[in-house]
Amino acid sequence: MYDIVGERLTQALRLADVSATKARLASLQHDASSDSIWDDPTRAQGLLTEISSLKDELAEIDRFKALLEDAAFALELAQLEDSSSSELAELLSQARSSLQQLAAALDTWELRVLLAGPYDEAGALLTITAGAGGVDAMDWAEMLERMYSRWAAAHGYSLSVSDRSPGEEAGIKGAELTIRGRWAYGYLKGEKGTHRLVRSSPFNAKGLRQTSFAGVEVLPLLDASTQQQQLAIPDKDLELSFMRAGGKGGQNVNKVETGVRLLHIPTGLAVKCTEQRTQEANRKIALERLTAKLLVVLEEQQAAQLADIRGDVVKAEWGQQIRNYVFHPYKLVKDTRTGCETSDISAVMDGGLDEFITAYLREQGRQQQEQRLAAPTA
Repeated sequence: MYDIVGERLTQALRLADVSATKARLASLQHDASSDSIWDDPTRAQGLLTEISSLKDELAEIDRFKALLEDAAFALELAQLEDSSSSELAELLSQARSSLQQLAAALDTWELRVLLAGPYDEAGALLTITAGAGGVDAMDWAEMLERMYSRWAAAHGYSLSVSDRSPGEEAGIKGAELTIRGRWAYGYLKGEKGTHRLVRSSPFNAKGLRQTSFAGVEVLPLLDASTQQQQLAIPDKDLELSFMRAGGKGGQNVNKVETGVRLLHIPTGLAVKCTEQRTQEANRKIALERLTAKLLVVLEEQQAAQLADIRGDVVKAEWGQQIRNYVFHPYKLVKDTRTGCETSDISAVMDGGLDEFITAYLREQGRQQQEQRLAAPTA
């Protein structure tokens, strides 16, 4: 086990390029020490954020090395002990524990290496929308809301419900979950698509099998300065309309049209925001979400022209689902893209999504590697 984990660490150190990371950190720290650094607060904050991130990366590598050294030291001492001594068993147990910790840490690190997208480190705005299936679909949307809330809590992310529309009889018509924390978008971006539920309906007196759908969309949480640097949307390309807001917000809610719907005319992409008290506040948030949506589409369709995009929200209909959740007549959760599956549906609905997230990221990494190998060399 020591040799296997040691080889994995060697490969990780090669990929991490510690010397280049240290050089980058030194350069940024030199820039941050300038007296004029705060003349541009946005740039200053960006520098400090990157410095903190690089320090974390180097500290993590040091922790990896320390765990391997601990295991090596315990094994070296074990060779000096009598084969029947209790100290030998304790030393071997210590070495095994250090190697297991290192292997688990490397699993997480190797997965994060796959999060190489420009927005993967950002938080996420996850939107759930009930699709075809009536009351069952609304109940399904609420079940997904609970699933993602459990996943976020298990991973230490901060979660808030920024918008929620209850169903008339049960469940929800839709909800927006704001998930804050590093890598949240990178991990959750593969959840975008239609999720299909098959079960015996609790809303049908005969208990007939019912198929329901819910759509999930995931956008990165990007600050305004980052969005402006990446993409500026001309006002002439935007169509603004207003609606009555719902939920919390004071006496204006449901009385005046403070809600905002923003349409990007060339692409047909649209977003709405109703959670704030004023049109201006809702318009600002809507523009941020629309910009994030356009940036994600441009990343996904690198060769496509912006004008060719006709919307990236997957419609909740047959044949477009990314994952099936079967409660009846058998229990199975299966991802249609990766083939990853499990019969432990209760664990999945309690937020146990890591197996599916990992499989998706590895599949994306494999496809990207194949594309690089197939690309003609200059």
